[in-house]
Amino acid sequence: MSELKLFRLDADGRDVELRGSTMALEVELQRRIEAGMEAMLGIRFLASEYPTGPWHRGRIDSLGLDENGTPALIEYKKGAASGVLSQAVSYLSWLDSARHEFEALVKEKLGSEAAESIDWRNPRMVCIAASFSHHDRVAVKRLHERVDLVRYRVFDGGLLSLLLIESASGSLGPAPTRRQSRQRELAVDVGVGSVQAPSGAAPAHLQNLYTELDEALTAWGEVEVAQLRHYIAYRRMVNIASVIFRPKHGAILVYLKIDPDAVELEDGFSRDMRGIGHLGTGDLEVRIASAADLEKAGPLIRRAFEAA
Repeated sequence: MSELKLFRLDADGRDVELRGSTMALEVELQRRIEAGMEAMLGIRFLASEYPTGPWHRGRIDSLGLDENGTPALIEYKKGAASGVLSQAVSYLSWLDSARHEFEALVKEKLGSEAAESIDWRNPRMVCIAASFSHHDRVAVKRLHERVDLVRYRVFDGGLLSLLLIESASGSLGPAPTRRQSRQRELAVDVGVGSVQAPSGAAPAHLQNLYTELDEALTAWGEVEVAQLRHYIAYRRMVNIASVIFRPKHGAILVYLKIDPDAVELEDGFSRDMRGIGHLGTGDLEVRIASAADLEKAGPLIRRAFEAA
């Protein structure tokens, strides 16, 4: 990925590049991200400096539960990420042996419903550092775990930037190709919650619509597509869109990470979901039942990805 550059207009109307730097202390980076973790990473904060016991002999910088109900471990390095991948493997090993302990922590901090809904299939490790080597970026692709490498910079005026450098999608596999997307399992509503079902369980016209929708959702740069328990997530560092099938209603629901107040809502097509419980993440619901709906949804999809 290319280097992130920030510019500010000076008094003469010329762009002057802002020079990024690193935190003076690692704990400063940790405390700042923990305070804004849900907005920055899509992760609800659980605990800081969590001990892993005598066998693993470590302390996990931050523990959390991400917006998809996935356990998340976060490690910080104020400088280069020396040794962070070996820590990631060790801590994910600890997590695998400490499920009851983690569930108890989630129950204490977020409640019983969150604890009962934990998705253990693909725990997430987030490594945040000032830099990563080429070998780090190659090695992470060889891991069978979900690991995000995130580079940070701080700038004058209190600005903090986070840039996803590399991401391994883990056991759920990489985002499928266009051809494979036709075969992807779909989240299908069967009247009692939502379950995963083969694509054949959805009517042919919805399968065809989804093929076009998938192309629209993956047209704006690199994006990971993950079939989760109840929906299909399109994500970078956080979910940008989630997709749920509603065959009984002849529609596909897309939840976009857009402020509904910034959208002119239309009955039967778009809806403000703030304060309304729903599967998937995102505050704006878009209902797609036809090619015309999909075309109308295009600008909203683009806005969601441009704002990510």
